[in-house]
Amino acid sequence: MFFHVLTLFPDMIRDGFTTSILGRAAEKRILSLEAVNIRDYTKSRHKKVDDYPYGGGAGMLMQAQPVYDACQAVIEGIQTRKKTAGEEKVRVIYLTPTGQVFSQQLARELAREEDLIFLCGHYEGIDERVLQRIVTDYVSIGDYVLTGGELPAMVMMDAIARNVPGVLGNEESAQTESFDDGLLEYPQYTRPEIWEGERVPEVLLSGDHARVEEWRLEKSLAKTKEVRPELYESWAESHQEYFVKKAKKEERLRRKLQKEARKKAAEEHF
Repeated sequence: MFFHVLTLFPDMIRDGFTTSILGRAAEKRILSLEAVNIRDYTKSRHKKVDDYPYGGGAGMLMQAQPVYDACQAVIEGIQTRKKTAGEEKVRVIYLTPTGQVFSQQLARELAREEDLIFLCGHYEGIDERVLQRIVTDYVSIGDYVLTGGELPAMVMMDAIARNVPGVLGNEESAQTESFDDGLLEYPQYTRPEIWEGERVPEVLLSGDHARVEEWRLEKSLAKTKEVRPELYESWAESHQEYFVKKAKKEERLRRKLQKEARKKAAEEHF
């Protein structure tokens, strides 16, 4: 996957991409990063990329021309690499509080693309005319305002990259994380078996994979119901068969315990 970031602070993007999992994936050439300085495309001899907004108001606005030219240069580079001049359609993501909220589902969707362009705004934003011309996706990482789009771009690249085959090394990791099935992730434990007097749940030491999976699902459901009830309700609505099976299992267990209790009482009576 090829990430292309249009920014006023390319070093900020590069520094965040060279460590940990993303850095190793880049070394293996599973991921590639191009951080493009929008200032390199301004026609101002003073490298100016912003101006006052028409109609007045606080702050400055990024101009259309340098943003457009930077984006076109990246698209032309992609077309040259893929030999698809004039044909390649690339998704251009503008990081903005007014966009759709980023989610695991969108991360998986974007991970299927070969190239993604991220546009990082600053000041009071970017001239609307260039946004309408080049942007395909308006995305927000949450209901708050940041000083620029660099941090949201890095958040998105991290989440997207985890869904690219080969990045994590263990493909199962990406399939068992929070939100992947609509639920929050279950609690996990590692050695030692006892720490500060607290013991690892017995079921995880049993070797019974069916029981472990059942326990993990129950914990995920409980955590989701407590912390994100809207996610729990959505999952429950689409998994009614789970609750039916659970009720039947609990009823069988109840009858079994009652039968054993009656048998024990009868033996004690004689």
